[in-house]
Amino acid sequence: MSYLPTRRGAIQAGMIGTGLGLAELTAMQAIAAPQISPKAKQVLFVFLTGGLSHHDTFDMKPDAPEGIRGEFNPVSTSVPGLMASEHLPLLGARAHNYTLHRGMKTNSSGHEPACHMLLTGRMDLPPNFTLNNVPNAMEFPTLASQVKYAYRGERDLNLPPAAILPEPSVNEAARFRPGQYAGQMGKLWEAWHIDIAANCPLGNGACPDCFRFEGTPFEHAAQSIFTTPSLKLPEGGHKRFRGRLDFLDFIQGQQSQLEQSTGGLDQHRRQAISVLTDPDVRAAFDVERSDPKVVERYGRNKFGLSLLMGKRLIAAGVPLVQVNLGKNSSWDTHRRNFPNLKENLLPPLDKGMSALLDGMEEEGLLDETLVIMAGEFGRTPKINKDGGRDHWGPVNTMLFAGAGVEGGRVMGASDSNGAEIIDGMQTTENFAATIFSMLGIPRGATWMDMEGRPHQIYHARPIEGLL
Repeated sequence: MSYLPTRRGAIQAGMIGTGLGLAELTAMQAIAAPQISPKAKQVLFVFLTGGLSHHDTFDMKPDAPEGIRGEFNPVSTSVPGLMASEHLPLLGARAHNYTLHRGMKTNSSGHEPACHMLLTGRMDLPPNFTLNNVPNAMEFPTLASQVKYAYRGERDLNLPPAAILPEPSVNEAARFRPGQYAGQMGKLWEAWHIDIAANCPLGNGACPDCFRFEGTPFEHAAQSIFTTPSLKLPEGGHKRFRGRLDFLDFIQGQQSQLEQSTGGLDQHRRQAISVLTDPDVRAAFDVERSDPKVVERYGRNKFGLSLLMGKRLIAAGVPLVQVNLGKNSSWDTHRRNFPNLKENLLPPLDKGMSALLDGMEEEGLLDETLVIMAGEFGRTPKINKDGGRDHWGPVNTMLFAGAGVEGGRVMGASDSNGAEIIDGMQTTENFAATIFSMLGIPRGATWMDMEGRPHQIYHARPIEGLL
């Protein structure tokens, strides 16, 4: 579903979704906050929604029994002795640029609690936590909202501290995975939710090359990959826009009117409009019309171009960018795990992530940006009757690159069947603490819920030895 404001509504709303809008972000800079001394300037988190199979990608078990090891072969990478899936050749050739952590753990094998644990950085669940799959005020706040709260009053930010794109993580019934919104923190602290993916309700994977898990014929249900971003203003209305307008054309067409309309607006609203007319921000969204060579490099699909969009927002100065790869839990391969990974999921991931790492290094962004790739959990060692792997919270593999991370390493280890962690266990709380620490958020930082009660931001130590 896509939304676009009328010109009057856009001006009144502050133009683009930043939680409450950039004007409110600027106004909040007057609120006192702990001093932030960032180690990495930015973090780009690639979320593989549904749960990537570690057995078939970065933690392969070729010596395990037949019902566990799977159909794929491990192949050599650019790091002697480090093996990866044969269907990740480009990432394998770049293994010297990233670290794999094979000892990540989530305390649940259910999507809802596992997503909440990963996306909020807490292993505990809030009181009265429900699995009704709709955003609610009982959830703990997402990492992006916590970063936004911690950054209040910091820097001269023209852009929001945290952005999430190109769409929320939902299941095939269009129900939202918990942990994606501000929750108990309140709507004032919503991150910048950029809902820009074209509407393809039943499509899994990298639209327009989307698929159905069962292998039935399926065609992309839209004429484009992206559409005009929707407003995500928790306290404001939305105007539904039928049809597709190119985002850049819309912005350029409205720019002169916007600039003429700023006279009666306060400085916060004028700043919001200045962000909208920033060429770097405009270019970040106009990925489909990028140089054909760039598009080919990333892949003309939702995976590749979402990563390109995320890189451009990093280049524009957003401290935390979360890129969701896969609506409808695309990595939830209960059925046809091997053909779906081989044909539909791993090729666009391999191409897009490799282009992202190369592009960030070429543009000098990787030195000061921590790049993370992870799902909410791994998959079961045992292959089920449908040729798939089910949810598996005890073991997961995460990829880390940039910001001082030494490449070519493996941290943590799972057992011979990839079922349990035997060395270097880390949790979603360590994962979150690593992000907070890299962004320079003080260890004693807290956030306040809507009842005025303080909550700790850190619940564990950052991953030791990662840098």
